[in-house]
Amino acid sequence: MTARHLAVPARAAVPARPRGYRGATGVSACFGTFGELVQGVLPGAGGDFLVTLPIARWTVATFQLDPGAGGVQVHPRHKVKAQRITEMLLELLGGPAGGVLTIESSLPEGKGLASSSADLVAAARAVGNALGADLPPDRIEHLLRQIEPTDGVLYPGIVAFDHRAVRLRTHLGSLPTMTIIGLDEGGMVDTIAFNQLDRPFSAADRREYRVLLERMADAVARRDLATAGAIATRSAELNQTLSPKRTLAAVLDICRDIGALGVVATHSGTMLGLLLDVHDPDYLAKVAAGIHGCARLSDDVALYRSLTFD
Repeated sequence: MTARHLAVPARAAVPARPRGYRGATGVSACFGTFGELVQGVLPGAGGDFLVTLPIARWTVATFQLDPGAGGVQVHPRHKVKAQRITEMLLELLGGPAGGVLTIESSLPEGKGLASSSADLVAAARAVGNALGADLPPDRIEHLLRQIEPTDGVLYPGIVAFDHRAVRLRTHLGSLPTMTIIGLDEGGMVDTIAFNQLDRPFSAADRREYRVLLERMADAVARRDLATAGAIATRSAELNQTLSPKRTLAAVLDICRDIGALGVVATHSGTMLGLLLDVHDPDYLAKVAAGIHGCARLSDDVALYRSLTFD
């Protein structure tokens, strides 16, 4: 698969300042992901990639310009990465160096659901809306790569994304809606620290990841949930070398017992999920059985819904 490299502008055009500059407000949202359908390393240099699985949970960012604020205030106060991208954008776009950024999110932190990426993208878009500035994805990517490895949540649909270089590889499309029975093993994972780990994948592993990516692209194009689920399961198994999930074997047993599509992992997080087709004639029975099985492994089990972009 050929990587698509996006040009980054040398400098951003300064937008016309909106009428009523003081107090102008921008609001935007960004969805999260339930880990990744696939994540690994391809043969050759710069081979890191992931395939996103968008879910119906969001971060909503609101930014109110206030030139007299003496800087950017962020709520909650620990959202310092979102604060940083806001400050970078205000400088880049010629806005006042002050305002209030509020982040509201239904994405838990440190679990592998792209909460930090969603915060950053939603914040950037909210600032752009407040200033009346157009922020295409390549411009946001340019800012994101100065902050941390980032998921591909700034693009609608399922995408193959180089999360370490923060660069789109290719749009894959969209899959029919799935329910995900999510099981959290507990704890938190620091995305920056995780992405500094050596990748212990052999040449054979890298060749297999290339095949998995090609097969996933074909499965998404054909809207083939069964194949997508099988590929996600294999990626979860391969990821045990890098970030082992202690309940994976048990969740795989549940998957086989109830006839789920497959198992998806938050490769750099703490969660596993059972994938279910919402149009399966036995859907309700499978959901009930899946929840019952996962509840024996974790006290934190929840339902998620994948997003479709048709």
